[in-house]
Amino acid sequence: MIEKIIKDKPTKLFVVITAFFVANALIAECIGGKIFSLEKLLGLQPANLTIFGESGLSFNLSCGVLLWPLEFIITDIVNEFYGPKAVKRISYIAVALISYAFFIFYLAIHFPPADFWIGSGSPNHIPNMNDAFNSIFGQGMWIIVASIIAFLVSQLVDVTIFHKIKKVTGEKKVWLRATGSTVISQLVDSFIVVFIAFKIGKGWSWPTVLSISLLGYSYKFLVAVLMTPVIYFVEARIANYVGSETARQMRLSAMNND
Repeated sequence: MIEKIIKDKPTKLFVVITAFFVANALIAECIGGKIFSLEKLLGLQPANLTIFGESGLSFNLSCGVLLWPLEFIITDIVNEFYGPKAVKRISYIAVALISYAFFIFYLAIHFPPADFWIGSGSPNHIPNMNDAFNSIFGQGMWIIVASIIAFLVSQLVDVTIFHKIKKVTGEKKVWLRATGSTVISQLVDSFIVVFIAFKIGKGWSWPTVLSISLLGYSYKFLVAVLMTPVIYFVEARIANYVGSETARQMRLSAMNND
């Protein structure tokens, strides 16, 4: 069986893509707790925008946004060559493993720490290693729930829109179905995360929820557009790897794989 998988290039490629997809999703969730300043990264002054009456807003983003655009590109690639069912399958796998990871984090947080380990971070000016560990891995429950739900819903939105556009355009206009599905699904993702984590979880006002969602989405929208050429590059590499005729058959099969 394993020899068949290794020899069959489309199957081997799907296994590799699935592993990379799940790994990126899990990494994005793990690093999502850190908020970085996009302006500082680019050497700019804070934007200090006013949106929906909320003033002093800047591009302070979760580090998770570094990988989520890549996840949506992978989604589009899988949709293009393997079809919607394959996208849903790897999305469910990712959600299951992310949930499993958070469960293990929860157990690790509640295990009693060794006395010597608590103060072992003092050379790096960390007074309590246990508190530091809990702060890193102990994200709020609402944020965890929000990120998982937003990821799954946005994936399903992405795959649906991509497939509907492909039904109309056929093999043409890859940029339209790839970028179009991504910018819409990223909007859904941005809103759901903030709504569940901060509207429901912390009682934020609607203007705050909408302004923060829009600010985060503006970054995701720009990145999605800028990364459109990556779709063409990856698709060309896949066609070169499996062969042009096999790639064509994979696309035709994916289009009929509802």
